Amino acid sequence: MLSLVTFLPLVGAFVIFFGIRNDGMARMVAFLVSLVTFVISLRLLTGFDITTHQFQFTEELRWLPDAGISYRMGVDGISLPFVLLTTFLTPICLLASWESIKTRVREYMMAFLALESFVVGVFCALDFLLFYILWEAMLIPMFLIIGVWGGPNRVYAALKFFLYTLAGSVLMLIAILYLGIKAHTFSIPALMALPLSFDVQVWLFLAFMASFAVKVPMWPVHTWLPDAHVEAPTAGSVILAGILLKMGAYGFLRFSLPILPDASRYFTPLIFGLSLVAIVYTALVALMQKDLKKLVAYSSVSHMGFVTIGLFTFNQQGVEGGILQMINHGVVAGALFLLVGVVYDRMHTREIARYGGIANVMPVYSVIFMLFALASAGLPGTNSFVGEILILLGAFLANKAVAVIAATGLVLGAAYVLWMFKRVVFGPVVHEDVKAMPDLSMREVALFLPLIVLVFWIGFYPGPFLALLHASVDNLLMQANTVKAGAVALAQF
Repeated sequence: MLSLVTFLPLVGAFVIFFGIRNDGMARMVAFLVSLVTFVISLRLLTGFDITTHQFQFTEELRWLPDAGISYRMGVDGISLPFVLLTTFLTPICLLASWESIKTRVREYMMAFLALESFVVGVFCALDFLLFYILWEAMLIPMFLIIGVWGGPNRVYAALKFFLYTLAGSVLMLIAILYLGIKAHTFSIPALMALPLSFDVQVWLFLAFMASFAVKVPMWPVHTWLPDAHVEAPTAGSVILAGILLKMGAYGFLRFSLPILPDASRYFTPLIFGLSLVAIVYTALVALMQKDLKKLVAYSSVSHMGFVTIGLFTFNQQGVEGGILQMINHGVVAGALFLLVGVVYDRMHTREIARYGGIANVMPVYSVIFMLFALASAGLPGTNSFVGEILILLGAFLANKAVAVIAATGLVLGAAYVLWMFKRVVFGPVVHEDVKAMPDLSMREVALFLPLIVLVFWIGFYPGPFLALLHASVDNLLMQANTVKAGAVALAQF
C-alpha cells in the first residue's frame, strides 16, 4: 500500500514522458493520477490503528544486506498526517496550474508528480539511507519547478534554494553513516534504541540541525525562502510552504528527539532562542513588505517558529500542537499563496499598492481571502487557533518567558495579515485595471472549498486529528525523556 501511494505519481510521470505529447492530455493525466493517489492514501487512514505507536503498513525488502541497508517503509501517527497532506495538496496544485502554466506543460506535470513521489517517500521511509536518497531526490524537481517556470530571477532563487539545502544535507549524510556503521543497520526503529554518549549526541545533533534548520527554515538560515517563494510559480509556492517546510520539523521529530534525546534537551534553549527571533523578527519584516508573496513568505518563517518551539517543549500539548500547526500552516499558507496567484494571473503584479478596492469587483474572492486571513491570524474557530493555543500551553509549562515572548508573535501576525487584507481588499478602486478583474471561476472556487472545510473542521472539531497523534506522541516523549547517555555525562558536559 505504501509503495503504491509513494510511486504511483512517479509512474504517472513516466506515462506522460513516454506516451503523451498533448499538453491538455498531460494536464488531465497528471491531475487524475494525483487524485487517485489521494483516494488510495485515504485507505491508509481508514485502516490505521490509532491505539498503537507501532509503525503500520510496513514493507521490507533486502537491498544491501551486508551493509544493513533495506527498502523499509512504514507510517505511524506522526508521519501519516504528512503523507495525507502531501497527497491532498498535490491535485490542488495541479488544478491551480491548469491555465497559468503555458510552456513545457508536460515537463511541468512530470516534475510535480515526481516531487510528490519523493516527498511521500521521505515521510514513509524507515531506512536512513532510503530516507536520505529521497530527501535529496526531492531537490531536483523542486529546483526545476522554480528554475524553469519561475519569475525573472528564477535561476538565482533556484540555485540559492538548492545550495542551502544541499550544504546542510552533506553534514546529515555524515551523521547517518556514523549511526549506520555503529549500529550495523540503517533501520530507523533500531537506531531509536541505540545508546550514544553525550558527546556523540551533541555532534550528531548539530549535523542533523544543519540540514533540518535550513528546511524549516529557522533564523538565520531562512533567507533562501522569500526568494524561492517570490520566483516560484503559484503551485510551487503552495507545495513549498505546505509540504517542504514541514520536512525539516519532521526530521527533528523523527530523528533528533528520539535518537538524540540528551542533546535535544541540552540544545533546547538554543532552539527556543532561534525560534523566538524568527517569530518576532520575521513578523516585523513581514509588516514592511510591499510584495504580497514576500509578505506571506516571511509569515511562514514566523509561523514555523511556533512549530519548533512546540516540538522542543517535551510535553504532549506542545508536541501535538506543533504537529497540528504544521498541518494547519500547510492548509492556510497554501491557500494564501493560491489567493496571491489568482490576482497575479489577472494583474501580473504582486505589488500591494497596485490593488485596493477588490471587494467592489471580486466579492467571492474577498470573502475567501478574509477567511484565510483570519485563519492565519489565529481567530478562534479556525484551525490555526487550535494549534497555536496548544503550543503556547506547552511552552508555558516548559518555560513561561518563552510563552510570553512567543505570544507577541500572535499580535504581530494579526497586524501584518489584516493590514495586508485592508490594503488589498478595502477602499475605493483607484486603478482602472482592477475594475476589469473578473471574480473567481468555478475552477478557482473548487481549489479553495476543500481547504475551507479543513479550516473549520480542525477549528471546531480537532479531536479526530489529535487522536491520530496521541499514541505516537506518547511514545516519542517516552523516548525523548529517556536519558541515554547518563546523568553523569550530561552534568560533566
